[in-house]
Amino acid sequence: MLVTNIPLMILFCFLNYFWPFNSKCADRISCCAGIQEDEDVKKMLQGSSMVKVRSPRWQKRRTLRLLEDGVTVWCQSHKSSSRAKEQQSFSVMDVECVREGCQLEALRHMTGSESTKRCLTVVFKGPRKSLELLCQSEEEAQQWARGIRTLQERVDNMTHREKLDQYPFPACLCTFLCEMINRADENHDDKMSYEEVQRLLRMINVDLSDQYARSLFQKCDHSADGRLDHEEIEVFCRELLRRPELDTIFIQHSANGCLLSTVDLRDFLKKQEEDCSVTHAQSLILTYELNEWAQKNHLMTPNGFTMYMLSKQNCVFNPDHARVYQDMTQPLAHYFISSSHNTYLTKDQMTGDSSTEPYIRALSHGCRCVELDCWDGDGGEPVIYHGHTLTSKVPFVEVIKIINEYAFKASPFPLILSLENHCSVEQQAVMARHLRSILGEKLLQRPLSTEKSKCLPSPEDLKGKILVKGKREESAEECSSSSSDLNSSDDETSAGVSKLSPELSELVVYTRSVHFKGFDQAAKSSPFQMSSFSEREALKLIKDSGVLFVRHNSHNLSRIYPSGQRLQSSNYNPQQMWNAGCQIVALNFQTPGEQMDLNQGRFLQNGLCGYVLKPPFMCKPDSTFNPENVGGGPGHRPIFLTIRVISAQQLPKPECDKPSSIVDPQVWVEIHGVPIDNNKEKTHYVENNGFNPQWNCALNFTVHVPDLALVRFMVEDHDYTSSNDFLGQYTLPFTSMRSGYRHVPLFKLDGSSLSPSALFIHVKFSACQSSPSRS
Repeated sequence: MLVTNIPLMILFCFLNYFWPFNSKCADRISCCAGIQEDEDVKKMLQGSSMVKVRSPRWQKRRTLRLLEDGVTVWCQSHKSSSRAKEQQSFSVMDVECVREGCQLEALRHMTGSESTKRCLTVVFKGPRKSLELLCQSEEEAQQWARGIRTLQERVDNMTHREKLDQYPFPACLCTFLCEMINRADENHDDKMSYEEVQRLLRMINVDLSDQYARSLFQKCDHSADGRLDHEEIEVFCRELLRRPELDTIFIQHSANGCLLSTVDLRDFLKKQEEDCSVTHAQSLILTYELNEWAQKNHLMTPNGFTMYMLSKQNCVFNPDHARVYQDMTQPLAHYFISSSHNTYLTKDQMTGDSSTEPYIRALSHGCRCVELDCWDGDGGEPVIYHGHTLTSKVPFVEVIKIINEYAFKASPFPLILSLENHCSVEQQAVMARHLRSILGEKLLQRPLSTEKSKCLPSPEDLKGKILVKGKREESAEECSSSSSDLNSSDDETSAGVSKLSPELSELVVYTRSVHFKGFDQAAKSSPFQMSSFSEREALKLIKDSGVLFVRHNSHNLSRIYPSGQRLQSSNYNPQQMWNAGCQIVALNFQTPGEQMDLNQGRFLQNGLCGYVLKPPFMCKPDSTFNPENVGGGPGHRPIFLTIRVISAQQLPKPECDKPSSIVDPQVWVEIHGVPIDNNKEKTHYVENNGFNPQWNCALNFTVHVPDLALVRFMVEDHDYTSSNDFLGQYTLPFTSMRSGYRHVPLFKLDGSSLSPSALFIHVKFSACQSSPSRS
């Protein structure tokens, strides 16, 4: 990711402590303190020349070096062209994993055993493309892999207080900000003219009116020489950094208008409807107050209050829901399950690459059902790809190895392998052999108990187990008591495959794929049988027989998959399927957009474990809940919601915009749920202010079925002449939203963090006697 933009808070920290830059800066912010003797980290600090590989034909030399902040790695090009991107960077905290050897497709083309040992792949969180490298030696590749893991572990183990002390401002500060100051300071005199200050502000998405900017500049220019020196720029930045909305809240709750006592803070926390004990109030002071005198006297200054209000602890998302808090002992059918479609694809389903990398990303983000499209491959080894297309192929055995490694890193609960089996009987047997030998004890090969159960086991029962979903040749006893049709075809088995390998068939236990022949027949079937439905089939069932679909999903699993006409791997609206109680609502994780935002929001709760307990009214076999709900009935408990959108901080610019442009932001708040709840409202837009826009706009909603609802915040750049540009979003379950003054973190279109960009809002819930009119 190219570093192109800086938040003004960082700028102030830099100006306050380090400008003009000198060689001592790196020592003062070094995160490497305490691990400077680590040989791997030493190597990273020295830097290494490597070859970046994208394909057998595209190989470029790069120099990678760890900066003194201990988390940022610069990747510098060796090109001399001024038009070339000189350097890129990444944070070790943005790395999902580091893999040694030829793990991904581009590196597999490197020939020779020695080259294989020198390969290194950096897999990032989110959709960012992996960095595939060829090091100068096997030892160097191992040093970088170990070093990144060491630095990640160190930051992960730091307390919040240690992070505040170690990182009073983000990583990569000195190199980053020196470059920005140098760009703005055109004559390099270590002072800033009015024109240079304006240029710097535009770099960071701030557009002040000329009248106000000149007035503020002159106010800070104490020397009256038309240039701001270090101290004067500090004053200028302090004025810009004022958060009047936070100052107002602080003064309202401070007995003397200057400091918050423990009692003052307790009163504020009580209004926030959270823990208002003395112990909790004092712990917040100890954590966020940086002034030692105030801390010792159990007081909080405006700066400490701002640190707390901006912290993750004051996020709109309920921190209690960031752990596994739901009952995990109910049958599998009672849970929504995070599910991926065509998991192997990196892009579209016509020409995209197939890879093991999407499995790493999906599993690392709590996905609990992945898909494997299996076809006969050369040399008797099955492969995975989107059949009859130009997508590339990846060996089945390599995917299973990756699944074995990452299956339970993010969640301990069961993982389902959804097999779309197009293989011959011979290669199905090979698949079964790989599953057994690689997955070992993790693979569920027989029922948990010899006693026949009338319902599916629970996620707790199946902890640490991998289930195979596919066709199963049933025994004579099973056939006599089952209504399943083994000769029918669905998305799990191609029309060209009429026989099943006994070795593969017997691995299917609780997730047996059968063709759906109506709710009457399904009601007589085993709970271990499940059906798959295209999005169109599912929507028709929801419309025609919604209550029956909900009842069916109270005891049997249903999988929904995108229409085959979605050639670009677009997604359908998952909310409609969740409204019917469908558990395995499979989406193309590789395609960002509103649908994946909703999926991310749905599974944000319950510790990101990939299982979310359905509301009780959807789990009863005689449920009367209607997914086309228009009011009344089970689950209907209206709540009146008021969200006051107060302000935003440090919004990004649209990627397509010119560097000099400034955004005109406006905010949408959307409710996604049953049809009666689907609604959205927007604020007005603020002209030319992406740094600290203020709306103070109240938006009202009536949410009738809160247990199914999601709330989505979406920020756009208003445009008169074309469609608005997306800036950021955040989605969370309605039941996970906290009341009071809260910050809303924002995410990019691809689902990765936009930190420190955020919204500041006030949330209020009230019992709904009648439906009030919207403002």
